Amino acid sequence: MITGLVALAVDCADPAALAAWWQGLVGGEVRAHADGDARLTAPGLPPLDFLRVPDAKTVKNRWHLDLRVDDLEAALAAALAHGAVLAPDVHAGQEHFVVLRDPEGNELCLIRPGHEDPF
Repeated sequence: MITGLVALAVDCADPAALAAWWQGLVGGEVRAHADGDARLTAPGLPPLDFLRVPDAKTVKNRWHLDLRVDDLEAALAAALAHGAVLAPDVHAGQEHFVVLRDPEGNELCLIRPGHEDPF
């Protein structure tokens, strides 16, 4: 029987660097594992496990994080200043969310307040 979520695993080339980048974006604490992998725990998120894999990301993620923000424009400016890049090839022109990529190309969305539940 499944009893809960342990973590969301993120395959990447440089676990320590990507975990530190995400920590700069969402806060929290990074713990390094002896094998070079890293775990980020941050308020309001499941633990994020950054795991080294040999292959590079080549296509759009099938899973991504939709992040709640209190001010979309301010959060977007902060994310871009932190090194996120816009991903208009994934989804563009939406007023309720913005799609970005982290330094290894993983997609994430910033969701405008009041639009967290599309269902």
